[in-house]
Amino acid sequence: MMAGPQIMTAVVFVTHSKAVRVSTAFLLGVTTAMLLETGIWYLLAGTISLGGKSDHGSTGSVIQYVLVGVLVLLAIRTYRHREHVEPPKWLGGLLEASTRRALIMGFLLILLMPTDIATMASVGLHLQHDGHSLLGAAPFWGLTLLIAAGPLLTFLLFHRRAERAMPKVRDWMGTNAWLVNIIVLGIFVFLILS
Repeated sequence: MMAGPQIMTAVVFVTHSKAVRVSTAFLLGVTTAMLLETGIWYLLAGTISLGGKSDHGSTGSVIQYVLVGVLVLLAIRTYRHREHVEPPKWLGGLLEASTRRALIMGFLLILLMPTDIATMASVGLHLQHDGHSLLGAAPFWGLTLLIAAGPLLTFLLFHRRAERAMPKVRDWMGTNAWLVNIIVLGIFVFLILS
């Protein structure tokens, strides 16, 4: 979560003329989408008999293995396409974005990105399969929100230095987002299998 266009959007928003306002709207959109989608996957996972945690042939285990497969395939795809990755063209227009557009961007980027969908599905399924409440996702939500808010927090704490550093961060993220994405996918594979 938050690798690629998601974090690049957050970085672009802190270079906006109304950085705090649009960044806050973006974070509200991210939070809403994250809570909604994780909750939906959690509820969907609750509608099927997942079996016991120790039953490796249970429906829940099979779904988890499928999700691991999807995450691994996404990591392989990310690696194979790493040299052709370019920031989306719509990122350029974000410097003039309204707070409403920032809110919608945060919501849609999290809600519709395939890697984010797979990640939130993994979290919801894992919680149901292990018998935890949806609130068990709170550390995941908190960490995702902290990462999403990183550029804004940096901007607020180190304003002048952040203004100089953010273009370099944006460029580095554009070049290395594929690596960050693979690491995050690997972490979720590890969490599902452990």
